[in-house]
Amino acid sequence: MCTNTSNATCKVEILHGVAYSPLFFLGLLVNAAALCAFLAKRDCWTDTYIYMFNLAIADMALVLFLPFRIYDAFFCLPKTTLCTFLINIHFTNMYARILTTTVISVQRYLVIRFPLQARSWRKKKETAFGVCLVIWVFLVTTCAVFRKDNYPDKLWRCYERCKNHRLQKEFIVILLLLGFFIPLMIIVFCTSRIICILSKAENKSEEKKSIIGLVTANMIVFIVCYTPIHTGFLVNYFYIPPSHWQSLYIPAHVYFHVSEWIAATNCCFDSISYYFLLKQS
Repeated sequence: MCTNTSNATCKVEILHGVAYSPLFFLGLLVNAAALCAFLAKRDCWTDTYIYMFNLAIADMALVLFLPFRIYDAFFCLPKTTLCTFLINIHFTNMYARILTTTVISVQRYLVIRFPLQARSWRKKKETAFGVCLVIWVFLVTTCAVFRKDNYPDKLWRCYERCKNHRLQKEFIVILLLLGFFIPLMIIVFCTSRIICILSKAENKSEEKKSIIGLVTANMIVFIVCYTPIHTGFLVNYFYIPPSHWQSLYIPAHVYFHVSEWIAATNCCFDSISYYFLLKQS
């Protein structure tokens, strides 16, 4: 167990595995229930259902591969092409969740800001399916283009890259800009506008209050879950020279593990949105 790491690093890895274990079981439970609920209502799907179903698929895909992460924390998986595949799966599904959440936020804003036009648009389901397809094609293509960045010779452990092998500049720009900062700005804008529009409405029904609470909660969860890991990407790339890495390794190692775990917890928080959607249908 952890034979190729120091005692301090080994303890971090064990805690890492312990933290992911309940996340796997809870995530499996809530996302399996969500998928079953969506499939049971497949005859009355709307564009919102399609977006939420896509989000549930991304959540479930991440959860199903967590056992590999847990096993690696305790027993250290060998550095093979399987590790490259697992890293790509983990982060592809994370960014699928980020981009789908962004699209859902835009869709909610457009429905509330332009209600008449939203009702008259007849190809909403086709558009939703096309948008989800574009998201997956973009992410898979990005992984294929930059696949060498996570080859076994660039890895220190199965799920961790060597710190002296930095990601390509173009790749880090895509991760930070398209994968986080732009979605964050869009979500903050859409959420603030939704709150402003519904707060000014003369008829403040319970449904409108619940929508305000839901979009606010979704924005807060998004910021809390995804800001730490992308802050880590930014700091690691621009401010930590490889020659100084050894003295900073343990705290940085802990930070990245914690931030990745926080990002992964979003697969359970999404169940809040599923609940309100199914409740209102």
